[in-house]
Amino acid sequence: MYERKIPLNLNCGLDLIGEVLYGKWKIRLLWFINEGHKRPSELQRKIPDASRRVLNIQLKELEEHELISKTIYPQVPPKVEYFLTDFGNSLIPVIAVLGAWGDSNEERLRNVIMKRVNINGNRD
Repeated sequence: MYERKIPLNLNCGLDLIGEVLYGKWKIRLLWFINEGHKRPSELQRKIPDASRRVLNIQLKELEEHELISKTIYPQVPPKVEYFLTDFGNSLIPVIAVLGAWGDSNEERLRNVIMKRVNINGNRD
């Protein structure tokens, strides 16, 4: 059974949002679901660098945190679609602002990231 090495620290909003959104693909998953990509195969095509297993784990965590929900259609083969909950939808404007900030600082961010990669020889 999994045992946390670092105890939960939920003392402020930043800790809370970090706990909910920690995961390389979660913000992108929320964004793509908001754009209308609702089937797991569509999400896999939108994020080809992520393994199906990791995407499934992160989708499950987003569902447990009540940011998304899924509908399973009773057919063969089964059809699954994800959608944002009202709670998850309230996060989209925040993600949009973060994305706009990243776009407006793209060159600087790319340079500092690449400098770190070149110093360390790989990503940490």
